[in-house]
Amino acid sequence: MFVYRNKDLPKDPYYPSDLKKLGYFVTENDQIRKISDPDAPFQYRINRNERFNVKNREAMNDCIRELINTRLHDAGLEDLRLPLREKADGQIVQSRPDEAHVPIMVSGNLRKASRIIVVFGEPVQDFGVWAYRLIGGDKINKGSAVDFARAVLGADDNKTGNALVLANTGQLLWNSLYSRAVTNVTWASLPRPAANWGPPAMSWRTKIPGNNDWREHIHHVFSKVLWPCTREGTRIDIIGMSEGGLGAIEYLETNWETWRPFISGICLGDPLQSTNVDIDMSTLADPKSFTAFMSARCRGYVMSDEEVGTRHSGYRSHGCNCYSSGESCYTECILPSAWRDMLHWLDMLHEDPTYEEQIMIIGRDLDETTQKDLDKLNVASDEDEDSKTTQEGSQGDGCEDKKEDDKVVQQNTGGTTEAHAKSEISLEKITEQCEDESSEEKAI
Repeated sequence: MFVYRNKDLPKDPYYPSDLKKLGYFVTENDQIRKISDPDAPFQYRINRNERFNVKNREAMNDCIRELINTRLHDAGLEDLRLPLREKADGQIVQSRPDEAHVPIMVSGNLRKASRIIVVFGEPVQDFGVWAYRLIGGDKINKGSAVDFARAVLGADDNKTGNALVLANTGQLLWNSLYSRAVTNVTWASLPRPAANWGPPAMSWRTKIPGNNDWREHIHHVFSKVLWPCTREGTRIDIIGMSEGGLGAIEYLETNWETWRPFISGICLGDPLQSTNVDIDMSTLADPKSFTAFMSARCRGYVMSDEEVGTRHSGYRSHGCNCYSSGESCYTECILPSAWRDMLHWLDMLHEDPTYEEQIMIIGRDLDETTQKDLDKLNVASDEDEDSKTTQEGSQGDGCEDKKEDDKVVQQNTGGTTEAHAKSEISLEKITEQCEDESSEEKAI
């Protein structure tokens, strides 16, 4: 059998992790542009051989990661290496730089702050990155967590007093050669003996203790990072993207009795939890249940090109009110588009611990199962209320430039704790809109 030696095979391409050497620079408007053509953004396809394109992109991403980390440090965040370990004397220490670890960032006031905001991003993204497509096409700060961190923590003499934790659900593979954690995308871009070789094999050496996958990482952040910071009066806001949000929901569902006094509100981008699998809707009438909390103090931001914050269907599927994210194409762009609206709402929840949202159900989402869940709350009939048409419906499925009126039932789950204790929640108002999609649509 004829076998090629590595020296006889094409060499694996190499590109330096240096913006200038790659032919790019950062403009005054925080954009990455070509030195040879200041109007041209990053060019991915530079060769017919895909390996060259992948390696060039990874070199650029390495530059971007370094820029983002520097800016996050300047915003007031500090590195924290997980897993955290407890020494024999009870002291909690972080992993050594040369040990298998996953880096996250926390603000210096984490132990003292009464309000903590935690972000669980998408497992496909590098740490601190919302969307590389926005970083390369628009601005670095817009496509990363930099502007978000500055808004949460404040700047200079206008510090907010909030604490921030940026989790890292993506970089969960340990590269012992470079002593750093990487994503699956970076792993596939690691140097090879020859261009024809496949990616390096994974083994027990690539595993990070207590952080083998995004679920384990989320559990570790809750139990080892957040729990030691909780005390009477501590309130935690959670922002989760896709699987990051799902992992947080799964953890809190299982450990709700422990965390109920500390969780203030939850915002989910591209919510993935399902009322058929993850959320026990049978406990909706129990004001102490996690299901009731989600209905009252959790929001989902879904793919939609409507204005950010416009109500949207989804309660039936996800167990929380859903709103438009202002992004209709890419889930990774939901957080850059909607984080300001998320923070505004979480601020409102923090200021008013008794506030609870009205359950909003779009008419086409109201099936027999959902109706039974609502009946448990002793919902008044719409014939007993003065119904008003309050909002134009969203664009219909499969129809362009068409306005439809959605039938909506808004149930007030708000009120005082005493009202909940009576196991009877009054309906503040029912807003009814008739859909024009089908003449056979039945009134709620």
